[in-house]
Amino acid sequence: MRALEGEQICMRIFIGESDRAGKGPLYRELLNLLRTEGIAGATVLRGIAGYGAKSHLHTAGVLALSQDLPILIEAVDTQEHMDRVLPKIDAMVDEGLITLEKVHVLRYAPKQK
Repeated sequence: MRALEGEQICMRIFIGESDRAGKGPLYRELLNLLRTEGIAGATVLRGIAGYGAKSHLHTAGVLALSQDLPILIEAVDTQEHMDRVLPKIDAMVDEGLITLEKVHVLRYAPKQK
């Protein structure tokens, strides 16, 4: 594991749960890409409600027949690593939102045994 501290970059990818890439969900393919590319860490979060550019509301309501809930993928690493992987991510995400922002990493370490 490499050290990661101080000012880094957080990438956020907002997509829909029903978005696909290849044979599976887009979020899984993106997570696999981030891991394969050696990005320090990434998390996939499933939202309970949201809307995007088309202003179509997606909710986890009891009566909803199809749930295309919001998915957020957050990844943190150096600017150089993000610059390297961003074109690959951009090619995979047809519809959604991708943001980058500076973050200050206080701790990045595995649990001590």
